[in-house]
Amino acid sequence: MSVAMQSHLNLDPAAGREQVRDQIDVERALAEIRAGRPVALHGADPVLALSVEALDAGTTATLAALAGTGARLVLPAPRLRRLGLADRTEAGAVALPALDPARIETLSLRLDGRIDAPVAPVSPGDAAALALMALAQVLPAVIVVPGEAVPPGTLAVTPEAVFAYPARQAAGLRPVSRAPVPLASAPDSEFVVFRGGEGLRDQVAVVIGRPDLSAPVAVRLHSACLTGDLFGSLKCDCGDQLRGTAGWMAQHGGGIVLYLDQEGRGNGLANKIRAYDLQARGLDTYEADEALGFGLDQRRFDFAAAMLKALGVTAVRLVSNNPEKAASLEAAGLRVVETQRALGRVTPENIRYLTAKRDRAGHALELDAFACRDA
Repeated sequence: MSVAMQSHLNLDPAAGREQVRDQIDVERALAEIRAGRPVALHGADPVLALSVEALDAGTTATLAALAGTGARLVLPAPRLRRLGLADRTEAGAVALPALDPARIETLSLRLDGRIDAPVAPVSPGDAAALALMALAQVLPAVIVVPGEAVPPGTLAVTPEAVFAYPARQAAGLRPVSRAPVPLASAPDSEFVVFRGGEGLRDQVAVVIGRPDLSAPVAVRLHSACLTGDLFGSLKCDCGDQLRGTAGWMAQHGGGIVLYLDQEGRGNGLANKIRAYDLQARGLDTYEADEALGFGLDQRRFDFAAAMLKALGVTAVRLVSNNPEKAASLEAAGLRVVETQRALGRVTPENIRYLTAKRDRAGHALELDAFACRDA
């Protein structure tokens, strides 16, 4: 292990080697999950975990041979509430005496699904398996079987390593490249690429102009939005906020836009598109996420604060409508001296989305005038 990696983790050499091995194990486990293969979780209650997305005839037969009647479906609290357990606040496990793909799909995904069996508390292995699904950005539902015997070649990881992974990723964040990249609305801009953080890809800081680092710096934390940023989707205001903020910074002393790998409020692109399908069937953005098993917002911003600190920022003028972003930066040790709105278009296609963000998540959005005009 390199001296640089040890210093990122702030560890003695022996502990550093162990934690780096843990990080590698989790990264490989995430790749296995996304590839549709099972992962073993060691511990007092060893289990074999498979994403419900990977269930097909072959995996069903393999798991059935290993599980006997001991398989279970682990679901997060939001999905259990959707299934009819209105007061559920913790994840739970539903017994699968037989691996019935139709029943598993109903419990994991279908809007008309209803709980059909008792829900047991989760074990540490169950909880770690569910956490792996979230980190891999697949559907947050996992088939778990007792893990005393696993198929040869199955990758194994400990629950402790899974739970520690996000914080260790943030601690290991580091810049890896930078270069000038002129933008249409901000020609004097530089891209700084960071490796690490919570996402599965690199993170980007766009330094616009020459911000004065001795004073509060204008900052926007912008979560990646493929549909809005790149394709101009009318369902959100993300692309307008991104380009509008960059142009505003260029004209007002510069600033920094952090472009963060947190598509779909941290749920991942595939789940975001699943949520769009549910919205097309009448649910609002948060109802759709809950139906899929997600809470209000899965994003963390501790690694965003680490990026800003690495760039020399100590105080921030935050360009955001989301109060959680300011609270997260302050909790991470940055001083937020001001918050100003990030403006985007309000359209008939996104008015319900924006209204839900205002009413459900407390975003600072003024929509009543548009609603009256459009009525």
